[in-house]
Amino acid sequence: MFQDKGWVLVTLITLVSPSWAAYKLQERYSWNQLDFAFPNARLKEQALASGDYIPQNGLPVGVEHFGNRLFVTVPRWRDGIPATLTYINMDRSLTGSPELIPYPDWRSNTAGDCANSITTAYRIKVDECGRLWVLDTGTVGIGNTTTNPCPYAVNVFDLTTDTRIRRYELPAVDTNPNTFIANIAVDIGKNCDDAYAYFADELGYGLIAYSWEQDKSWRFSAHSYFFPDPLRGDFNVAGINFQWGEEGIFGMSLSPIRSDGYRTLYFSPLASHRQFAVSTRILRDETRTEDSYHDFVALDERGPNSHTTSRVMSDDGIELFNLIDQNAVGCWHSSMPYSPQFHGIVDRDDVGLVFPADVKIDENKNVWVLSDRMPVFLLSDLDYSDTNFRIYTAPLATLIDNTVCDLRNNAYGPPNTVSIPKQTVLPVGPPLYTKQYRPVLPQKPQTSWASSPPPPSRTYLPANSGNVVSSISVSTNTVGPAGVEVPKAYIFNQHNGINYETSGPHLFPTLQPAQPAGQDGGLKTYVNARQSGWWHHQHQG
Repeated sequence: MFQDKGWVLVTLITLVSPSWAAYKLQERYSWNQLDFAFPNARLKEQALASGDYIPQNGLPVGVEHFGNRLFVTVPRWRDGIPATLTYINMDRSLTGSPELIPYPDWRSNTAGDCANSITTAYRIKVDECGRLWVLDTGTVGIGNTTTNPCPYAVNVFDLTTDTRIRRYELPAVDTNPNTFIANIAVDIGKNCDDAYAYFADELGYGLIAYSWEQDKSWRFSAHSYFFPDPLRGDFNVAGINFQWGEEGIFGMSLSPIRSDGYRTLYFSPLASHRQFAVSTRILRDETRTEDSYHDFVALDERGPNSHTTSRVMSDDGIELFNLIDQNAVGCWHSSMPYSPQFHGIVDRDDVGLVFPADVKIDENKNVWVLSDRMPVFLLSDLDYSDTNFRIYTAPLATLIDNTVCDLRNNAYGPPNTVSIPKQTVLPVGPPLYTKQYRPVLPQKPQTSWASSPPPPSRTYLPANSGNVVSSISVSTNTVGPAGVEVPKAYIFNQHNGINYETSGPHLFPTLQPAQPAGQDGGLKTYVNARQSGWWHHQHQG
């Protein structure tokens, strides 16, 4: 009997082997192909027979969580998509492969009914006022098959009444013949009326701002930071090599509100490894559309194989972003320099996270990740006997634990110091990497109990106590209002003429005009903090 217990103990220890410890995200929902909640079986059969519903043609691209509903968007890239804006009733479907329910109803998902319905939705956003923001692109098809039966229109729904409370068509001056908008960021200021939405025009190379209070929009155009990097247009995902060299400004995230009352908008072109930033003080001002070039900031590159399409930032200043080349989700704490050594990987899965298309953080600081194998869907053929689409979730604190993004962790350098290498200019010559990278989509692990343990289940297990803590606390030596200790950091970038100030209970940069540079030039970073897990650094170029 004692020996049996010992064998069980050894087995349990083996099952939690560190070789599988990286799997933090837990699978909540998954599908081989998407299914929709038709009113009855007869109508579903009619839709299948007529081609109004073709199960193999649906691809989920966007996810958002609110209350007991998980929203999923399905663009009408191909025929047979009965609804583009849908949700899962999480009370009725705790896990598994649930049918997608049209939101707010079937009629509101009628393609081509411009005034009353949504034709195609991509990424969506729920704001802190309980409103769901949806940009209807008005398009059917993709690439050369695209038609535009409807104009681009902002649709906002009240999630307490499930009614649309605003529809605003983007005027022709805010778009151009190449316009393609898939991403949205929503900025809430002093109150729910002080709201702005920002839209990234990926192929028209622009950034559109919309004011809720004014019910008006304006466009920032032709900034070079909106354009793709000609050296970053080659992609390798799931063993497929392809070129998305024309893809410009795409993923966006917003910092918490800074001491000046504004946020920082971070963005990246899809064909790029670099992040850029601008204060919403600029974006909210219609008069700055033509004279704001120097108010935009170029940050560092993330490193090789770091294309990203989706990003989100928590109210702690922690940014999460998908890494589509790496089948991974990355992180960066915005109080730290935007350098590769301050970027972490929160999870990676070469089967389940192939093309993690969307990443969101909800009101409870839970993270939601949707993966959909998009390049395989577009450029090859999905195996519909296999699981193709997955939605994962985990508390934010769990994901960043033991990464460089967790400032409670002091394992990433000596206390109060870290070495940041000087930026260098590569000499002109042959490329550094000549071997073409063509990763192959791995098969599902064939685990032998005799040789190696299986990974822990990624299946969602509901919390039984509700006491998971996902907040982050930081101790510093700067005292703020009411005796609260407030972290501070200052970053001066001479090249871009921007002074970053981090101050407040949440760590985030403030973009302000810089003071005249000193004689030494380069990048100076000052971090003032006392906790041993923090760093102080001064770098002179």
